Amino acid sequence: MSMREFMNTNFRHFNARETREAAQAWVDLIERGDKMFLSIAGAMSTAQLGKTLARMIREGKVHGISTTGANVEEDLFNLLAREKYKRVSNYRDLTPQQEEDLYKNGFNRVTDVCIPEYVFYQLDDFFKPHWTRAEKEGTRHTPWEIIKMVIDAGEMKEHYQVPPEESWVLAAHEMNIPVWVPGWEDSTLGSGFAAEVVKGEIVSSHNIIKSGTEQLVEVADWYREHSKAGTRVGFFQIGGGIAGDFAICAVPLLIQDLKEKDIPYWSYFAQIGDSSTSYGSYSGAVPNEKITWGKLDTDSPTFMIQSDATIVAPLVFAYVLDA
Repeated sequence: MSMREFMNTNFRHFNARETREAAQAWVDLIERGDKMFLSIAGAMSTAQLGKTLARMIREGKVHGISTTGANVEEDLFNLLAREKYKRVSNYRDLTPQQEEDLYKNGFNRVTDVCIPEYVFYQLDDFFKPHWTRAEKEGTRHTPWEIIKMVIDAGEMKEHYQVPPEESWVLAAHEMNIPVWVPGWEDSTLGSGFAAEVVKGEIVSSHNIIKSGTEQLVEVADWYREHSKAGTRVGFFQIGGGIAGDFAICAVPLLIQDLKEKDIPYWSYFAQIGDSSTSYGSYSGAVPNEKITWGKLDTDSPTFMIQSDATIVAPLVFAYVLDA
Protein backbone atom coordinates (compact mmCIF):
# COMPACT_ATOMS: atom_id res chain seq x y z
CA MET A 1 0.00 0.00 0.00
CA SER A 2 1.42 3.39 -0.97
CA MET A 3 1.33 6.33 1.43
CA ARG A 4 -1.37 7.91 -0.71
CA GLU A 5 -3.55 4.81 -0.41
CA PHE A 6 -2.87 4.60 3.31
CA MET A 7 -3.79 8.24 3.96
CA ASN A 8 -6.87 8.11 1.75
CA THR A 9 -8.05 5.10 3.74
CA ASN A 10 -7.16 6.24 7.26
CA PHE A 11 -6.80 10.04 7.36
CA ARG A 12 -10.51 10.82 7.44
CA HIS A 13 -11.04 13.46 10.14
CA PHE A 14 -9.55 16.32 12.14
CA ASN A 15 -5.85 17.10 11.54
CA ALA A 16 -5.50 13.87 9.58
CA ARG A 17 -8.16 14.95 7.10
CA GLU A 18 -6.60 18.42 6.82
CA THR A 19 -3.25 16.82 6.05
CA ARG A 20 -4.67 14.52 3.39
CA GLU A 21 -6.66 17.28 1.71
CA ALA A 22 -3.66 19.62 1.68
CA ALA A 23 -1.59 16.89 0.06
CA GLN A 24 -4.27 16.10 -2.53
CA ALA A 25 -4.66 19.79 -3.38
CA TRP A 26 -0.87 19.87 -3.98
CA VAL A 27 -1.27 16.94 -6.39
CA ASP A 28 -4.12 18.77 -8.16
CA LEU A 29 -2.00 21.92 -8.47
CA ILE A 30 0.87 20.05 -10.11
CA GLU A 31 -1.46 18.18 -12.46
CA ARG A 32 -2.86 21.54 -13.65
CA GLY A 33 0.66 22.59 -14.59
CA ASP A 34 0.94 25.14 -11.80
CA LYS A 35 3.92 25.72 -9.50
CA MET A 36 4.54 25.21 -5.77
CA PHE A 37 6.65 27.48 -3.59
CA LEU A 38 7.95 26.03 -0.32
CA SER A 39 9.11 27.81 2.83
CA ILE A 40 11.15 25.96 5.45
CA ALA A 41 11.61 27.07 9.06
CA GLY A 42 12.57 25.21 12.23
CA ALA A 43 15.32 22.59 12.25
CA MET A 44 13.90 20.50 9.44
CA SER A 45 17.24 19.80 7.77
CA THR A 46 18.67 18.38 10.98
CA ALA A 47 15.49 16.29 11.16
CA GLN A 48 16.64 14.92 7.76
CA LEU A 49 13.79 16.36 5.72
CA GLY A 50 16.07 16.00 2.72
CA LYS A 51 15.31 12.29 2.54
CA THR A 52 11.91 13.10 1.02
CA LEU A 53 12.24 16.76 0.01
CA ALA A 54 15.19 16.06 -2.30
CA ARG A 55 13.03 13.63 -4.26
CA MET A 56 10.16 16.15 -4.35
CA ILE A 57 12.50 18.67 -5.93
CA ARG A 58 14.02 16.22 -8.41
CA GLU A 59 10.57 15.04 -9.52
CA GLY A 60 9.34 18.57 -10.18
CA LYS A 61 6.93 18.98 -7.27
CA VAL A 62 8.70 22.07 -5.83
CA HIS A 63 9.70 25.08 -7.94
CA GLY A 64 10.99 27.73 -5.52
CA ILE A 65 12.13 27.79 -1.89
CA SER A 66 12.50 30.31 0.91
CA THR A 67 14.44 28.97 3.86
CA THR A 68 16.18 30.06 7.00
CA GLY A 69 19.97 30.18 6.87
CA ALA A 70 20.02 27.42 9.47
CA ASN A 71 18.15 24.96 7.24
CA VAL A 72 20.47 25.58 4.29
CA GLU A 73 23.64 25.07 6.28
CA GLU A 74 22.25 22.20 8.36
CA ASP A 75 21.59 20.27 5.17
CA LEU A 76 25.28 20.79 4.33
CA PHE A 77 26.35 19.91 7.90
CA ASN A 78 24.43 16.68 7.48
CA LEU A 79 26.28 15.94 4.25
CA LEU A 80 29.69 16.58 5.79
CA ALA A 81 29.43 15.23 9.33
CA ARG A 82 26.41 13.01 9.88
CA GLU A 83 28.54 10.08 11.04
CA LYS A 84 29.85 12.26 13.88
CA TYR A 85 26.46 13.49 15.10
CA LYS A 86 25.66 12.51 18.68
CA ARG A 87 22.16 11.30 19.52
CA VAL A 88 20.73 12.29 22.90
CA SER A 89 17.62 10.22 23.57
CA ASN A 90 17.00 11.67 27.05
CA TYR A 91 17.39 15.30 25.98
CA ARG A 92 14.43 16.43 28.13
CA ASP A 93 16.22 15.28 31.27
CA LEU A 94 19.66 16.81 30.70
CA THR A 95 20.99 18.95 33.54
CA PRO A 96 22.66 22.31 32.87
CA GLN A 97 25.97 20.62 33.70
CA GLN A 98 25.37 17.92 31.09
CA GLU A 99 24.53 20.60 28.56
CA GLU A 100 27.78 22.38 29.39
CA ASP A 101 29.70 19.12 29.02
CA LEU A 102 28.30 18.70 25.52
CA TYR A 103 29.38 22.24 24.68
CA LYS A 104 32.89 21.76 26.06
CA ASN A 105 33.20 18.54 24.06
CA GLY A 106 32.42 20.38 20.85
CA PHE A 107 28.73 19.58 20.40
CA ASN A 108 25.78 21.90 19.81
CA ARG A 109 22.40 20.33 20.55
CA VAL A 110 19.29 20.52 18.38
CA THR A 111 16.61 18.72 20.43
CA ASP A 112 17.69 15.06 20.35
CA VAL A 113 20.80 15.32 18.18
CA CYS A 114 24.06 17.18 18.61
CA ILE A 115 25.97 18.65 15.68
CA PRO A 116 29.77 18.49 16.02
CA GLU A 117 31.11 22.02 16.13
CA TYR A 118 34.08 21.29 13.88
CA VAL A 119 31.80 21.08 10.83
CA PHE A 120 30.92 24.79 11.25
CA TYR A 121 34.56 25.74 10.67
CA GLN A 122 35.00 23.10 7.98
CA LEU A 123 32.11 24.62 6.03
CA ASP A 124 33.47 28.14 6.64
CA ASP A 125 36.71 27.06 4.98
CA PHE A 126 34.83 26.00 1.86
CA PHE A 127 33.03 29.37 1.71
CA LYS A 128 35.89 31.79 2.47
CA PRO A 129 37.58 31.60 -0.96
CA HIS A 130 34.30 32.50 -2.66
CA TRP A 131 33.65 35.43 -0.34
CA THR A 132 37.20 36.66 -0.95
CA ARG A 133 36.95 36.26 -4.73
CA ALA A 134 33.63 38.12 -4.80
CA GLU A 135 35.28 40.97 -2.92
CA LYS A 136 38.23 41.12 -5.34
CA GLU A 137 35.96 41.01 -8.37
CA GLY A 138 33.55 43.56 -6.91
CA THR A 139 30.57 41.25 -7.36
CA ARG A 140 27.57 40.83 -5.09
CA HIS A 141 25.61 37.65 -4.53
CA THR A 142 22.70 36.16 -2.60
CA PRO A 143 23.59 33.49 -0.03
CA TRP A 144 22.22 30.88 -2.43
CA GLU A 145 24.46 32.04 -5.26
CA ILE A 146 27.51 31.61 -3.00
CA ILE A 147 26.28 28.15 -1.99
CA LYS A 148 26.02 27.17 -5.66
CA MET A 149 29.61 28.32 -6.20
CA VAL A 150 30.77 26.16 -3.31
CA ILE A 151 28.92 23.12 -4.68
CA ASP A 152 30.25 23.72 -8.20
CA ALA A 153 33.81 23.89 -6.88
CA GLY A 154 33.43 20.21 -5.94
CA GLU A 155 35.76 20.36 -2.93
CA MET A 156 33.08 19.17 -0.50
CA LYS A 157 32.22 16.08 -2.49
CA GLU A 158 34.94 13.81 -1.11
CA HIS A 159 33.74 14.57 2.43
CA TYR A 160 30.11 13.51 2.00
CA GLN A 161 28.93 11.15 4.76
CA VAL A 162 25.38 10.62 3.50
CA PRO A 163 24.18 9.86 -0.03
CA PRO A 164 23.86 13.07 -2.08
CA GLU A 165 20.36 11.87 -3.02
CA GLU A 166 19.31 12.80 0.53
CA SER A 167 20.38 16.45 0.28
CA TRP A 168 17.65 18.89 -0.69
CA VAL A 169 20.29 21.61 -1.21
CA LEU A 170 22.08 19.48 -3.81
CA ALA A 171 18.72 18.64 -5.40
CA ALA A 172 17.76 22.32 -5.68
CA HIS A 173 21.13 23.07 -7.27
CA GLU A 174 20.81 20.18 -9.73
CA MET A 175 17.28 21.19 -10.75
CA ASN A 176 18.23 24.87 -10.91
CA ILE A 177 15.31 26.00 -8.79
CA PRO A 178 15.70 29.35 -6.99
CA VAL A 179 16.32 29.45 -3.24
CA TRP A 180 16.16 32.58 -1.13
CA VAL A 181 17.60 32.89 2.37
CA PRO A 182 16.13 35.85 4.27
CA GLY A 183 17.83 36.69 7.55
CA TRP A 184 20.92 34.71 6.52
CA GLU A 185 22.86 36.36 9.35
CA ASP A 186 20.91 34.16 11.75
CA SER A 187 23.14 31.18 10.95
CA THR A 188 26.63 29.98 11.79
CA LEU A 189 27.77 30.80 8.25
CA GLY A 190 26.38 34.30 8.64
CA SER A 191 28.24 34.67 11.92
CA GLY A 192 31.40 33.37 10.30
CA PHE A 193 31.08 35.90 7.50
CA ALA A 194 30.56 38.71 10.02
CA ALA A 195 33.69 37.57 11.85
CA GLU A 196 35.69 37.76 8.62
CA VAL A 197 34.57 41.37 8.19
CA VAL A 198 35.48 42.26 11.80
CA LYS A 199 38.91 40.64 11.41
CA GLY A 200 39.53 42.59 8.22
CA GLU A 201 39.75 39.48 6.05
CA ILE A 202 36.90 40.93 4.01
CA VAL A 203 37.68 44.64 3.85
CA SER A 204 34.79 45.84 1.70
CA SER A 205 32.44 45.31 4.62
CA HIS A 206 29.21 43.37 4.23
CA ASN A 207 28.21 44.46 0.74
CA ILE A 208 29.15 41.31 -1.17
CA ILE A 209 26.06 39.58 0.29
CA LYS A 210 22.79 40.92 -1.07
CA SER A 211 20.28 42.18 1.46
CA GLY A 212 16.89 40.73 2.34
CA THR A 213 15.03 43.43 0.41
CA GLU A 214 17.08 42.68 -2.70
CA GLN A 215 16.11 39.03 -2.36
CA LEU A 216 12.45 39.99 -1.91
CA VAL A 217 12.54 41.82 -5.23
CA GLU A 218 13.93 38.64 -6.81
CA VAL A 219 11.06 36.59 -5.35
CA ALA A 220 8.59 39.13 -6.74
CA ASP A 221 10.26 39.01 -10.16
CA TRP A 222 10.11 35.21 -10.12
CA TYR A 223 6.43 35.29 -9.14
CA ARG A 224 5.57 37.85 -11.82
CA GLU A 225 7.38 35.81 -14.47
CA HIS A 226 5.35 32.70 -13.69
CA SER A 227 2.11 34.64 -13.41
CA LYS A 228 2.60 36.33 -16.77
CA ALA A 229 3.27 32.91 -18.29
CA GLY A 230 -0.23 31.89 -17.25
CA THR A 231 0.67 29.61 -14.38
CA ARG A 232 -0.49 29.98 -10.81
CA VAL A 233 1.71 29.51 -7.76
CA GLY A 234 0.85 27.84 -4.46
CA PHE A 235 2.56 28.35 -1.12
CA PHE A 236 3.36 25.52 1.30
CA GLN A 237 4.76 26.71 4.62
CA ILE A 238 6.62 24.50 7.09
CA GLY A 239 6.69 26.26 10.45
CA GLY A 240 6.53 30.01 10.83
CA GLY A 241 9.11 32.73 11.05
CA ILE A 242 10.95 34.72 8.45
CA ALA A 243 11.14 32.06 5.76
CA GLY A 244 7.38 32.14 5.26
CA ASP A 245 6.61 35.73 6.25
CA PHE A 246 9.27 37.09 3.88
CA ALA A 247 8.37 35.23 0.71
CA ILE A 248 4.58 35.37 0.94
CA CYS A 249 4.82 39.18 0.93
CA ALA A 250 5.96 39.14 -2.71
CA VAL A 251 2.32 39.22 -3.78
CA PRO A 252 1.19 42.29 -1.78
CA LEU A 253 4.46 43.95 -2.88
CA LEU A 254 3.39 43.56 -6.50
CA ILE A 255 -0.31 44.28 -6.06
CA GLN A 256 -0.42 46.92 -3.31
CA ASP A 257 2.97 48.63 -3.32
CA LEU A 258 3.78 48.52 -7.04
CA LYS A 259 0.13 48.74 -8.19
CA GLU A 260 0.74 46.16 -10.90
CA LYS A 261 -2.25 44.85 -12.81
CA ASP A 262 -3.26 41.25 -13.49
CA ILE A 263 -1.13 39.79 -10.69
CA PRO A 264 -2.96 36.83 -9.15
CA TYR A 265 -2.97 36.00 -5.46
CA TRP A 266 -1.25 32.87 -4.22
CA SER A 267 -3.44 30.10 -5.59
CA TYR A 268 -3.03 27.69 -2.65
CA PHE A 269 -1.84 27.98 0.93
CA ALA A 270 -1.04 25.33 3.50
CA GLN A 271 0.93 25.54 6.71
CA ILE A 272 2.18 23.01 9.22
CA GLY A 273 2.61 24.54 12.65
CA ASP A 274 1.79 24.23 16.31
CA SER A 275 1.68 27.92 17.21
CA SER A 276 -1.53 29.22 18.78
CA THR A 277 -3.42 32.20 17.36
CA SER A 278 -4.65 33.11 20.83
CA TYR A 279 -1.17 34.29 21.84
CA GLY A 280 -1.00 36.83 19.02
CA SER A 281 1.37 34.69 16.98
CA TYR A 282 1.56 35.60 13.30
CA SER A 283 2.85 32.10 12.61
CA GLY A 284 -0.32 30.71 14.15
CA ALA A 285 -2.69 33.01 12.30
CA VAL A 286 -5.38 31.14 10.39
CA PRO A 287 -5.04 31.42 6.60
CA ASN A 288 -8.16 33.60 6.23
CA GLU A 289 -6.28 36.44 7.94
CA LYS A 290 -3.98 36.56 4.92
CA ILE A 291 -6.93 37.63 2.75
CA THR A 292 -6.98 40.96 4.61
CA TRP A 293 -3.27 41.46 3.75
CA GLY A 294 -3.69 40.90 0.02
CA LYS A 295 -1.92 37.53 -0.06
CA LEU A 296 -4.78 35.11 -0.67
CA ASP A 297 -8.10 35.32 -2.50
CA THR A 298 -11.43 34.16 -1.12
CA ASP A 299 -11.36 31.07 -3.34
CA SER A 300 -7.74 30.06 -2.64
CA PRO A 301 -7.75 26.56 -1.10
CA THR A 302 -6.25 26.88 2.39
CA PHE A 303 -5.16 24.39 5.02
CA MET A 304 -3.84 24.79 8.56
CA ILE A 305 -2.32 21.59 9.91
CA GLN A 306 -1.80 21.85 13.67
CA SER A 307 0.89 19.26 14.19
CA ASP A 308 4.57 18.40 14.32
CA ALA A 309 6.17 19.25 10.97
CA THR A 310 8.82 16.55 11.39
CA ILE A 311 5.99 14.01 11.25
CA VAL A 312 3.57 15.66 8.84
CA ALA A 313 5.87 17.08 6.14
CA PRO A 314 7.31 13.67 5.14
CA LEU A 315 3.76 12.26 5.05
CA VAL A 316 2.60 15.04 2.74
CA PHE A 317 5.65 14.64 0.51
CA ALA A 318 5.16 10.86 0.31
CA TYR A 319 1.50 11.41 -0.63
CA VAL A 320 2.41 13.85 -3.40
CA LEU A 321 5.05 11.43 -4.68
CA ASP A 322 2.55 8.55 -4.37
CA ALA A 323 5.34 6.65 -2.62
